[in-house]
Amino acid sequence: MTGELSSLCGGLPPELCEQLAREQQVIKIKLEKRRYGREVTIIEGLDEAEVNLKKLASQLKSRLATGGTYKKGRIELQGDHRHRVKEILVEMGFPEENIIIVE
Repeated sequence: MTGELSSLCGGLPPELCEQLAREQQVIKIKLEKRRYGREVTIIEGLDEAEVNLKKLASQLKSRLATGGTYKKGRIELQGDHRHRVKEILVEMGFPEENIIIVE
């Protein structure tokens, strides 16, 4: 991970480099209907090399008091949490203009 960041940012400090990596990601939040009418919030577009998706999924689940999982490079949360997830991701430092809610 640090090798990829150093090649991307050259001689910039690591904090600035991580911020640049976050700003390059386009995050999509969408809702899927599953069997029996259950709704699942899907978060896609996060770079696994830059963000620990398992840790992020755990933080989102505890903040939203819901169940969920991380698999195939995306986070799945039980229920419709699209707008609240966007607010939480912005609080965590992801740029708001890069977070798209797919209706």
